[in-house]
Amino acid sequence: MSDLRIVPVDGEVMLREWGHVHNVIVPPAALDLDEVRERAGRYRLRNAYVGEVLVGCSTVRPPAEEDGVATVIARVLPEHRRLGYGRRLYGDGLAHARVLGASVIETCVLAVNEDGLRFAEANGFVEVDRYVLDGGSDLWVDLRLESGTGSSR
Repeated sequence: MSDLRIVPVDGEVMLREWGHVHNVIVPPAALDLDEVRERAGRYRLRNAYVGEVLVGCSTVRPPAEEDGVATVIARVLPEHRRLGYGRRLYGDGLAHARVLGASVIETCVLAVNEDGLRFAEANGFVEVDRYVLDGGSDLWVDLRLESGTGSSR
């Protein structure tokens, strides 16, 4: 595997890059730059590069105080999949969520993203809900990490 760098999103260029990956992977939930900035204020956003080439991004939503649930999302551009980058992005996000005190880890995947669903299931996640967002038509899947699993194998 090539040298993968996972770095915090910092500055306009990196915000745009994070938004690009997000929008390619989940077009029905596409975000404009202002929405990406807003997310950067609430969540930990990271970009992943091989050399100078953007290959993916991640989001960690911190655990809610009342239930300890954190959300970890790793996204890899289709042309860079199956090279181990998703596993590294996921492992980085999972470790951060654990440092934040998460007792439960969840993720969400657009149902048509078969690669994403396979990846989540291969990493110990099980489906807990399927739904369509208000005003939308796309099916989303929420998954929860099975108890006792979740290493970045």
